Amino acid sequence: MLSSPHTVSDVMTHTAVAVGPQAPFKDVIALMDQWKVSALPVLEGEGRVVGLVSEADLLPKEEFRDSDPDRFTQMRRLTDLAKAGGLTAADVMTAPAVTVHPDATLAQAARIMAQRKVKRLPVVNAEGLLEGIVSRADLLKVFLRTDDDIADEVGQDVVAPLFRSLADNVRVEVSDGVVTLRGRVEDTSLVPVAARLVRAVEGVVDVRWNPADADTLDERSRTH
Repeated sequence: MLSSPHTVSDVMTHTAVAVGPQAPFKDVIALMDQWKVSALPVLEGEGRVVGLVSEADLLPKEEFRDSDPDRFTQMRRLTDLAKAGGLTAADVMTAPAVTVHPDATLAQAARIMAQRKVKRLPVVNAEGLLEGIVSRADLLKVFLRTDDDIADEVGQDVVAPLFRSLADNVRVEVSDGVVTLRGRVEDTSLVPVAARLVRAVEGVVDVRWNPADADTLDERSRTH
């Protein structure tokens, strides 16, 4: 019933700083410092993303500066040792880059970041061309939504269609992102459904049902 209107394109940085594969090592670091970013997409041709170079990709050059590379062969991947000797973005970048499309939901982007253990994702179109970049911080912007904004969405997209004629009996209150639904409903099987739908609203921190009026949403959610 509920489909979040918030996608990666809503929160991403649309103007992303990028480099070409042959960008010198020091130029990559200079750009990161200039733009205060921790990673840069690596582009080829008209803007096709072929990799991502991050601070983690650059650090091996300093890490292995005064060490015997043979000593680390058994402990570290050979790719890390190769990056230590890299001279260009292509030498040190992680490829292929883990990317996401602009119409992906924020939840999908968050799952990709968690599963692939990355902090940011280049945003690409169907042709693989760069459209922007989205970071963990960008995904957390949904929690900056005002309580009034969240209450309006919960009322219109959850309470009104779910409870229909009884919608006037269910009040929505939001405080610091915590949604409280107040009111008694005849069909209590709708309580856990309402809980799931409200939690799907971007910016919601938690969901509660006034215990004076009905069983709490949390208790019923755990039994379904």
